[in-house]
Amino acid sequence: MNFQRYENANDFALIATPFLEKNEDKFSLFLGVLQGIKDGKYENPFMATIEQDGELLALFQMTPPHPFNIIFVNEDKMEACIDLSISELIKQSINIESIISVKEWAYSFAEKWQEKTGQSFSISMDQGLYRLDQVDESLNMSPGSWRYATEEDTLLIEKWYSQFEEDTGLPKTAPMEIKNRVKTIVDANEVFLWENEGRIVSMMKKARPTANGVTVSLVFTPKEERKKGYARTMVAAGSKELLKEFQFCVLYTDMLNPTSNKIYQEIGYYKLIDSVHLKFEK
Repeated sequence: MNFQRYENANDFALIATPFLEKNEDKFSLFLGVLQGIKDGKYENPFMATIEQDGELLALFQMTPPHPFNIIFVNEDKMEACIDLSISELIKQSINIESIISVKEWAYSFAEKWQEKTGQSFSISMDQGLYRLDQVDESLNMSPGSWRYATEEDTLLIEKWYSQFEEDTGLPKTAPMEIKNRVKTIVDANEVFLWENEGRIVSMMKKARPTANGVTVSLVFTPKEERKKGYARTMVAAGSKELLKEFQFCVLYTDMLNPTSNKIYQEIGYYKLIDSVHLKFEK
């Protein structure tokens, strides 16, 4: 059993992509981030595999400060892969602040990591990964219409980006970094806005496109506009637009938020897997 770390994203992609593309919806996060690494969007990415006799057993990826993403290709050999990967990560002094993976895999890894390092862990977010192939056309839509965000909207989006991080418990991004990110995503036509009577009331973002799918993220409605159906309408309209270009959409939901899970299912999203984001205490 061999743990192999990669410095070159294209070399890593040669090994990882065939498996990832067969499971494009379930592992869209890993695949989308890998494309971003290849495009030079991340600094100091960590990429590794475990193989045995030419068989791919596990994949690992991290783009600090984002979580360490783990995929076990052969679940029968998961325990051995966890032992080997943790041994190598400790040996190479790789700092892991959090992990994201299929729930069962994440907990198995975290428990062993705690045993070996003494670092306890807690839930950052209990997630469900959902997929959409077609929007339910019978859905009642809130008043208004969608449009792409433009440069004039950037100040509002920056404010909402910060509020989104607050609401979801994500680490706070520095204002200048938010400004840069918002400029990038607005210039790339990735931000969708829902507008009613001249007021912008909700937003969502297109993220991490793969060969056949795309992720919906950054779904946000300010507190004063909530409970009016705007988020559901925004995601339904935005997803419908994205499905003109892609075969499916995926999104992550907070399983502790029954409202968001309910509205996505009403649109036509269905759950693929239970996922979890665990953080380690320093």
